Formats: sequence, C-alpha cells, structure tokens
Amino acid sequence: MFKINPYRPGAGLMPTYLAGRDEDIQNVEQMFDALTMNIPTQSIIFSGLRGVGKTVLINKLQKIAEDKDIFCKHIEVEERNDFISQIASCSQAFLRKVSTKEKFKNLIQKPLDAIKALVVSFDPNDHTFSLSLQERELYKSTNLTQSLTEVFTTIGETASKSETPICFFIDEIQYMKAKELGALIAALHRTNQLGYPVMVIGAGLPKIYKMLSDEKSYSERLFLYKEVDSLTEEQSRKAVEEPVKRFGVSYTEEAICKIINITKGYPFFIQQLCQIIYQRTDGKVVQRSDVEKVIPAFFETLDNGFFKVRYERCAESDKKFIFAMVRCGELPCTISNVAKNLHKSVNSISTTRAQLISKGIIYPIRYKELDFTVPEFSGFIQRLDEYKQWCDEVRSE
Repeated sequence: MFKINPYRPGAGLMPTYLAGRDEDIQNVEQMFDALTMNIPTQSIIFSGLRGVGKTVLINKLQKIAEDKDIFCKHIEVEERNDFISQIASCSQAFLRKVSTKEKFKNLIQKPLDAIKALVVSFDPNDHTFSLSLQERELYKSTNLTQSLTEVFTTIGETASKSETPICFFIDEIQYMKAKELGALIAALHRTNQLGYPVMVIGAGLPKIYKMLSDEKSYSERLFLYKEVDSLTEEQSRKAVEEPVKRFGVSYTEEAICKIINITKGYPFFIQQLCQIIYQRTDGKVVQRSDVEKVIPAFFETLDNGFFKVRYERCAESDKKFIFAMVRCGELPCTISNVAKNLHKSVNSISTTRAQLISKGIIYPIRYKELDFTVPEFSGFIQRLDEYKQWCDEVRSE
C-alpha cells in the first residue's frame, strides 16, 4: 500500500522542511532588497561537500528572488557543457522579458549585439542567430573577457533603466573552464563598478575558492564566501522531526541521537535514512530499534547510488589513488603518504591527483593535504571487496 513519505532525498530536491539555513536566507533576502532598489551588491559563492544542500539552498533563494520580481536564471555547469552558450541564452531571455514592455524596446539592440558577438565568437555551432557570413565577420571577436564584459555591462544598463534587476544562479561552478571563470569574474566586476543591478549566486565544491583567487586577485572582494556545512545537533533534530509532525509521528530521544550519529548531520543522509525509517515503521513513535533495523538498508542504498556513481567515474589509476588515501587511516592525508602507500614518487601520481580534483572526487586542503568531496566516502571504499583485495596485495608485497 502506498504511504506518503515526507522525506525527500535527491539531487537538489527541496525537503518539506529546510533546516539550518535560516540565517543565510535572511541575509541574502536583504541583498535582494538592495538589488530591487537599483543598489548593486556583492555576489555570493556557497561552497561545501556533496550532500550538504548547496543546490537546495540556491533553489530556495531563486524562488525568493523571483517573488521580488528579480529576473532569475539557473545555470548548471557540466564538465562537457558550454557555459558561454548558457549565459548567452539567459541574457537573451532577459531581453525578451524587457522587450514585452513597449517603452523599453529601444534598450534592446545594444545588448543584443553584444550577445551576438559573444555567441558567434565562442560558440560557432550555436544557431540561435541567423546571420549572414558578412554579419558573422562583423561580430567576430577573439577576447572572451572583453565579449562577456560587454554582455554584462549592456544587460546591466538595460536592467537599471528598466528597473528589472538580474540574478544568475550558477551551480557546480567547479566545472567551469578557467578562461570562462576569469571572464565571468571580470565581467561581473566591471558591471558592479558601473553600479548596475546584476549579481551572481554560485555554488560548488570547496576547490572553487582557490579557482576564483587563481583567476583574479580581486575576486575575494567581489564575492561573499559562505561555507555550507553539515547541520548542528539542534538543526538535525528539526530536520528529523518537523517533516512528520503533520502525520502525528514522533521520535524517541534515543532514536534521534542514533540518526544524528549515523548521518553526521549531513542533510542528504538525514533525508535518506529517515525516508527508509518512515517507510518501514508502522507505529506513531519511532524507536531506536526501528532506526537500527534499517541501517544496513541505508548503507546499501548509499553504496548503490550516492557513492557508486562517483566511484564509477574513476579510472583504475584513480581507484588505486583513492585506496591509498583511505589506507592512510585519517583524513585529510598528505599526498606524500598517498605516494608512500602506492610505493611511488609524489611526481608520478600528480597527474592522477589533478584528474581526481577535476572530476570533483577529492579536493586539496591546506598545503598538500587531500580529502574526499563526498562525506563518508572512505567508509564506502572500506566496504568494497575491490579495496580489501588491493590491501591484501599491498601487504603481500
């Protein structure tokens, strides 16, 4: 029989109760208010591990911004995707909105030309614009920063004159190409200097701070940086209890403590574990024993989904690097210890390290230290027969 389940684990799925993000939401709401008053404000970058709810948070903020009549567009960057065509498409959508008002139609041509130049120069396979060969030559440019800056400043000018502020929500920023990220920072910086109401709210893995500072030294003044972490004990309790109150269900203190202990306060893990508990428990009070009964099913679900999809993206050399990290015992670990476990030199494994960082599996912490971007990933690795076999082979050498 179908049972309504109030817990919603998933990639970016909005939970029925969003716990622990009230302060962030309130702060950004005030920034949105400034933007609607034509007052430019800093952009924001949220960073954190997989499963902490970054996408959920920016989706919530986008809904709030839309309710304030801010023009919003969501962009999800992918490893093989073209950010330039996406930002061009979003800018076009903004111009279409402005053009519906007769008195603002005269503001459209200048930014439209800037978008054409961007698309023609950096996305030649895009057929959004039907241009003759002569027109394409007219719009040719070879400087991405200059072209994107022209797009941002012209749509910014239009946003200011039409009193239609803009906020681009960009998820998975760590997958942006270096030249695209540098161009975005420069374009946003110039737009802010001119006082136009355009902002960006981005989200990505912890490595994005270094990516931003490597591209432009002034990025730390351009953005507000906010780390999205696991929930506190109090926040975790609310994430567990609030969704089931409407169904007259409650948890014992022992059950809640066990859930927090198992999930470590990570929002996705709480949603996943509680979904299984709720589905398999018939009583109105969830006991500690109810939680303990489903722990194997919880880890099996994570192993076959959340963890496995990341692991299967790894080549054989990547997996051995990961095994060596786990064998260090404590994380984060130094790359020298990883090399030692692999019986190789640091230089010989540097390429694999870079590949794993690029794939979003690991990230650097402090000087030459590494950790996984996925919480509890080391536990998953330790449960793998492949890892156990590798350890046996290493010990026998």
